[in-house]
Amino acid sequence: MFGLKADWSTEVFDRYFTIGDYAGGEARWCPGCGDHAVLSAAHRVLRDEQQKPELSVCVSGIGCSSRMPHYMGTYGFHGLHGRALPVACGVKSRRPDLDVWVATGDGDCFSIGAGHWLHALRYNMNMVVMVFDNAIYGLTKAQTSPTTPVGFKTNTHPTGAIIAPHNPLTVTLGITNVSFVAQVVDWNPPLLFETLKAAYRHRGTSFVRIIQRCPVYSDKVVKELQSDPSRFLLLQHEKGLAVDDSALRQFPERTEHDPSDLGRAFQVALDESRIPLGLLYHNPAAPCYEDMSSQGTDFTPEQRLAGLETVLDRLTI
Repeated sequence: MFGLKADWSTEVFDRYFTIGDYAGGEARWCPGCGDHAVLSAAHRVLRDEQQKPELSVCVSGIGCSSRMPHYMGTYGFHGLHGRALPVACGVKSRRPDLDVWVATGDGDCFSIGAGHWLHALRYNMNMVVMVFDNAIYGLTKAQTSPTTPVGFKTNTHPTGAIIAPHNPLTVTLGITNVSFVAQVVDWNPPLLFETLKAAYRHRGTSFVRIIQRCPVYSDKVVKELQSDPSRFLLLQHEKGLAVDDSALRQFPERTEHDPSDLGRAFQVALDESRIPLGLLYHNPAAPCYEDMSSQGTDFTPEQRLAGLETVLDRLTI
């Protein structure tokens, strides 16, 4: 026909995904909350990697951070308090093809979920674990969390928290088979993005602690940090993260740190005079548990039934 091209093709092209393909419902976090920055960074990583939304799943526990699955245009599982990691490990065990992100908080992960946190690190299943740490229980209105600074007043400690805060980095680095440990702040988007991108590309459990703003209940904690950038120590190395000029300007205190050096990473994490930012430890050779636990996922229903009957026959009296 006149005016129509004759070079038609039945070839089906791959889809190109935009940020909107990864966005879920409208985020209802408070204005100024650092969670918005983390969500945006995760959307950008998925867009840049062109990961199919239907092959991604976001798992969470309970807390402000745990609303994240509702704001992702992927599959999601909003679990129970402290139980994000066992759910995520279960998903990865039976569906190793899925791309798993975990959103948890300092209370959800380091308190009621502490046991799951330790074992998930040891399993080293391929997932990104983002710990939104605002040093307070935000969703339940300002109770002391495991990372609340000494002297900070909360509803459970009206005169100030009395025990030194937990150090999640030293605990994480001390777990057998840990493979990726990083720390970042939410108010430097380029460094946050590079951290999550490196975590996503790592095969294993990528543990990323995100020091995060809560403008309602722990605003003072973060403002003190933002007003004194000398309290941070930016980690740099050719094996580490790509550092943007904005991070170099914002964090003048820097050091060369090889992320393959576990002993040095522990020393950096233990030094309370500076808060390290960047990649502390990276071991891509650590084995992933799903390589063992996912055996048999390709069985047919008949094979599964036959296997079940074989096991039950062993109990026959």
